[in-house]
Amino acid sequence: MGEQAPNGVRKAANRTKPESRLAMIRRARRINRELADVYPYAHPELDFRNPFELLVATVLSAQTTDLRVNQTTPALFAAYPTPEDLAAAVPEELEEIIRPTGFFRAKARSLLGLSAGLRDRFGGEVPGRLEDLVSLPGVGRKTAFVVLGNAFGVPGITVDTHFGRLVRRWKWTEQEDPEKVEAEIATIFPKSEWTMLSHRVIFHGRRICHARKPACGACPIAHLCPSYGEGETDPEKAAKLLKYEKGGQPGQRLNPPPDYPGSPARPLAPAAREAG
Repeated sequence: MGEQAPNGVRKAANRTKPESRLAMIRRARRINRELADVYPYAHPELDFRNPFELLVATVLSAQTTDLRVNQTTPALFAAYPTPEDLAAAVPEELEEIIRPTGFFRAKARSLLGLSAGLRDRFGGEVPGRLEDLVSLPGVGRKTAFVVLGNAFGVPGITVDTHFGRLVRRWKWTEQEDPEKVEAEIATIFPKSEWTMLSHRVIFHGRRICHARKPACGACPIAHLCPSYGEGETDPEKAAKLLKYEKGGQPGQRLNPPPDYPGSPARPLAPAAREAG
């Protein structure tokens, strides 16, 4: 173990020799166990009531926050509750509803295409197989694994920007390509852990291990992190960088699960929807 930091967080030990693969796997699995203690309520941060809503919300989440998607989808699903409804949408009207999520024209084309595919090829139902999901317009492996893991209980590793950043900081992989990251991480953890591992890592990346200013001094797994010190190590300064419930702020869901410790986020105001 490393030395004790002022706030009780143990600093990562300086490693003078390369870490063996076995040692890395043991450290990775310990990180996963400790993150499970930190985030026992980890869950997808997109609001959804069925596989179709999760699929649509995940497509909309590209290049924006889950919060902005959650603020946008209530109006979207009120207007188009089924794949058949969405497939028949007037493109300009759909674009106006999803405008706050950004890249709304491209996203509208994807939503129209995937909804038509669900209607025409899958009887209006979201399929529960990876190969079927990725055949739909706008649906890649990341989106497919979100849907499979959280709507169908099929294990999958979701490599978003947070996940990729953290697993590289933790030296679990050096890969940059999401599919290669996914393949390497899959060799470290049993399949039964893949979905919850994804949630925990993404939760940690959003709340503590940020891209530009990671809150190293407030990190509960600092003693296991070979990149400790890339961010703010002073405990008081690091605490000010915390986000969401760790920083006393609402999470990203308007309708969080019962065991979520934060407050529900606020709906999108009409003015914000119009302004985009």
